[in-house]
Amino acid sequence: MRRLRWGLLALILIVPPSAAAPVEEIRALIEDVAASDCRFYRNGEWHTAEAAAAHLRRKLRIARWMGRSGTAEDFIEQAGSRSSVSGERYRVQCTDEAPRDSADWLRELLRAVRATDDAGAAAR
Repeated sequence: MRRLRWGLLALILIVPPSAAAPVEEIRALIEDVAASDCRFYRNGEWHTAEAAAAHLRRKLRIARWMGRSGTAEDFIEQAGSRSSVSGERYRVQCTDEAPRDSADWLRELLRAVRATDDAGAAAR
Protein backbone atom coordinates (compact mmCIF):
# COMPACT_ATOMS: atom_id res chain seq x y z
CA MET A 1 0.00 0.00 0.00
CA ARG A 2 2.86 2.33 0.82
CA ARG A 3 4.35 1.77 -2.66
CA LEU A 4 1.01 2.62 -4.25
CA ARG A 5 0.89 5.93 -2.35
CA TRP A 6 4.43 6.82 -3.39
CA GLY A 7 3.66 5.82 -6.98
CA LEU A 8 0.59 8.05 -7.05
CA LEU A 9 2.53 10.92 -5.50
CA ALA A 10 5.26 10.49 -8.13
CA LEU A 11 2.65 10.62 -10.90
CA ILE A 12 1.18 13.79 -9.47
CA LEU A 13 4.59 15.42 -9.35
CA ILE A 14 5.75 14.17 -12.75
CA VAL A 15 2.63 14.68 -14.87
CA PRO A 16 2.32 18.33 -15.92
CA PRO A 17 -0.92 20.12 -15.16
CA SER A 18 -3.36 19.49 -17.97
CA ALA A 19 -4.40 22.20 -20.33
CA ALA A 20 -7.77 23.82 -19.93
CA ALA A 21 -10.61 21.42 -20.47
CA PRO A 22 -11.17 21.00 -24.21
CA VAL A 23 -14.59 22.65 -24.14
CA GLU A 24 -13.10 25.72 -22.41
CA GLU A 25 -10.40 25.94 -25.07
CA ILE A 26 -12.99 25.59 -27.81
CA ARG A 27 -15.14 28.31 -26.29
CA ALA A 28 -12.12 30.63 -26.02
CA LEU A 29 -11.29 29.86 -29.65
CA ILE A 30 -14.83 30.71 -30.74
CA GLU A 31 -14.74 33.98 -28.79
CA ASP A 32 -11.51 34.89 -30.58
CA VAL A 33 -13.21 34.13 -33.90
CA ALA A 34 -16.05 36.50 -32.94
CA ALA A 35 -13.58 39.24 -31.98
CA SER A 36 -11.58 38.96 -35.20
CA ASP A 37 -11.82 41.32 -38.14
CA CYS A 38 -12.13 38.43 -40.57
CA ARG A 39 -14.78 37.23 -43.01
CA PHE A 40 -15.73 33.57 -43.28
CA TYR A 41 -16.80 31.72 -46.40
CA ARG A 42 -19.31 28.98 -45.77
CA ASN A 43 -21.66 27.24 -48.20
CA GLY A 44 -21.25 29.77 -50.98
CA GLU A 45 -21.50 32.98 -48.94
CA TRP A 46 -19.23 35.27 -46.95
CA HIS A 47 -20.23 35.79 -43.30
CA THR A 48 -19.15 38.14 -40.53
CA ALA A 49 -16.93 36.98 -37.70
CA GLU A 50 -19.88 37.03 -35.28
CA ALA A 51 -22.01 34.95 -37.66
CA ALA A 52 -19.15 32.45 -38.01
CA ALA A 53 -18.78 32.28 -34.22
CA ALA A 54 -22.53 31.73 -33.81
CA HIS A 55 -22.32 28.89 -36.33
CA LEU A 56 -19.41 27.30 -34.47
CA ARG A 57 -21.29 27.65 -31.16
CA ARG A 58 -24.21 25.75 -32.70
CA LYS A 59 -21.87 23.05 -33.94
CA LEU A 60 -20.31 22.76 -30.48
CA ARG A 61 -23.76 22.53 -28.86
CA ILE A 62 -24.79 19.78 -31.29
CA ALA A 63 -21.56 17.84 -30.76
CA ARG A 64 -21.98 17.99 -26.99
CA TRP A 65 -25.67 17.02 -27.24
CA MET A 66 -24.66 14.00 -29.32
CA GLY A 67 -22.13 13.04 -26.65
CA ARG A 68 -19.12 13.77 -28.82
CA SER A 69 -16.10 15.10 -27.06
CA GLY A 70 -12.57 15.65 -28.10
CA THR A 71 -9.76 18.12 -28.19
CA ALA A 72 -9.85 21.58 -29.66
CA GLU A 73 -7.91 20.15 -32.61
CA ASP A 74 -10.69 17.59 -33.10
CA PHE A 75 -13.27 20.38 -33.07
CA ILE A 76 -11.32 22.33 -35.68
CA GLU A 77 -11.03 19.29 -37.93
CA GLN A 78 -14.61 18.08 -37.50
CA ALA A 79 -16.56 21.34 -37.14
CA GLY A 80 -14.41 24.31 -38.06
CA SER A 81 -12.91 23.21 -41.33
CA ARG A 82 -15.80 22.13 -43.55
CA SER A 83 -19.55 21.97 -43.93
CA SER A 84 -21.08 18.85 -42.45
CA VAL A 85 -23.82 19.11 -45.09
CA SER A 86 -21.97 19.87 -48.33
CA GLY A 87 -18.43 18.86 -47.33
CA GLU A 88 -17.18 22.18 -48.73
CA ARG A 89 -14.12 23.56 -46.94
CA TYR A 90 -14.59 26.77 -44.97
CA ARG A 91 -12.38 29.73 -45.88
CA VAL A 92 -11.32 32.79 -43.92
CA GLN A 93 -10.08 36.17 -45.06
CA CYS A 94 -8.56 38.64 -42.62
CA THR A 95 -7.91 42.29 -43.56
CA ASP A 96 -5.74 42.43 -46.70
CA GLU A 97 -4.72 38.77 -46.70
CA ALA A 98 -5.78 36.29 -49.35
CA PRO A 99 -8.52 33.83 -48.37
CA ARG A 100 -7.25 30.57 -46.91
CA ASP A 101 -8.56 27.39 -45.30
CA SER A 102 -10.18 28.08 -41.98
CA ALA A 103 -8.57 25.03 -40.38
CA ASP A 104 -5.08 26.51 -40.76
CA TRP A 105 -6.21 29.86 -39.37
CA LEU A 106 -8.07 28.24 -36.46
CA ARG A 107 -4.99 26.19 -35.52
CA GLU A 108 -2.95 29.42 -35.37
CA LEU A 109 -5.66 31.02 -33.26
CA LEU A 110 -5.66 27.99 -30.93
CA ARG A 111 -1.89 28.34 -30.43
CA ALA A 112 -2.49 31.97 -29.42
CA VAL A 113 -5.26 30.92 -27.01
CA ARG A 114 -2.94 28.38 -25.41
CA ALA A 115 -0.09 30.86 -25.21
CA THR A 116 -2.38 33.30 -23.42
CA ASP A 117 -3.49 30.53 -21.03
CA ASP A 118 0.14 29.58 -20.34
CA ALA A 119 1.11 33.20 -19.69
CA GLY A 120 -1.84 33.62 -17.33
CA ALA A 121 -0.97 30.45 -15.45
CA ALA A 122 2.67 31.57 -15.08
CA ALA A 123 1.56 34.90 -13.62
CA ARG A 124 -0.53 33.24 -10.92
